[in-house]
Parts: sequence; C-alpha cells; structure tokens
Amino acid sequence: MTTDHHHLRVLIANEREDRIALVTTLVSGLGHTVIAGSTHVVEVGALTSAEHPDVALVGLGTSSSHALELIERIVREAECPVIAVLEGHDADFVDEAAKRGVFAYIVDGSPEQLQSALDITLRRFAEYHNLQGAFGRRAQTERAKGILMERYQVDERQAFAMLRDHARHSGQKLVHVAQAVLDGHLLLPANPGVDRDGGSGARLASAPDESTPERGP
Repeated sequence: MTTDHHHLRVLIANEREDRIALVTTLVSGLGHTVIAGSTHVVEVGALTSAEHPDVALVGLGTSSSHALELIERIVREAECPVIAVLEGHDADFVDEAAKRGVFAYIVDGSPEQLQSALDITLRRFAEYHNLQGAFGRRAQTERAKGILMERYQVDERQAFAMLRDHARHSGQKLVHVAQAVLDGHLLLPANPGVDRDGGSGARLASAPDESTPERGP
C-alpha cells in the first residue's frame, strides 16, 4: 500500500518482538521507513540520538513499566513526538505515559487510522514547537528590555523602542537584537544620556570592529 503522505523515518520500540514486527509491517505498508526497532530501554536512547527519527511508536508489551521507561528515554533523547500504540484502551497507562511526555496514543486499527494519527500528531507537534519558540522569543525580549531599563533608567516602552529602532537601523530581527543585548554583543555605556521628556537619547552601541586597528595619538 502506498500513500501520498510525507515520507517518515520511524522508530519502533516494544518489549515484544512480535509487536515490533506487526507495527513495522503497518508502517512500511504506508510507505514510511522503519529506521530501527528496539526491545531494550538501554539501547533505545542511543538509537534515538543516532538515527534522528521523525516519530517514535512505543507499544505496551507485557510490562507497563517497561513501556513507560521506553517513552521516557525517547522523549529525553529525541526531538520528535512519541506515540503510544496499544492493543486495547488502557486509561491508567495513557495517564502515566502523558506524564512522561507521550504526545498521543492509538489503539490497534487500520493502516488508515495509523496514518491519520501520524498526520495529526506531527501537525500538533509542529504547532507546539512554534508556540514554545514564540514564548522563548518573548522571554528574550522581556529580559533584554529589563537590562536596558536598568542600565539606561528608562521605562518599558522606551526600552522596547530602543530595541525596535536598533533592529530597524541595523536590518536585524528584533529577537536577534535582544539576544545580542543578553550576550553582551551590544556594548552598553555606563552613564548614557537620557531624555527625560519622554524619549531616550540613548542608543544601543554596536560592538567595535576588532579588525580595525586603533589610531595613534
């Protein structure tokens, strides 16, 4: 069976070899590549780091604790979503798996159901990372504003204006300017001039060009 879906590299982990074989058949039938199958917790972390799968499918074998350890290890090592594959509904296991970072679960079904689960999970995973990235960028900007407010004795609005103006003048993104402030790449003078009438006379100073020799007296 072939599909028009994006080709995926899939890691399959389960305590039972027969379940790995069954899920491998389903995944291969959908046109995806099974890059590795693992029954051991100690091996799955290294496999995940080495193979960089797009998604990992972890099955519940004879021991729920073993499956939960597999999930926890993969979540810790991978930048990919983990889907739990169950033979039947198990609310307690799903709850514990969610605490360890599993992104979704599916109960044994047709290949079409598996593909649908893959599509939905990958889309939600991408949305999640975009949201996390947005939160991270917001936090960077807020921290940079705090540094400027303290150093220049300006309010939050003026600090943001300084970041924004420097970004416009230098052709950089605002988040890059904020990161440069955090990293110290924009040198902040000890006693900047401040316009007390509503606008800051201070400007962010670019780091000096170290390739230009100092001029003599």
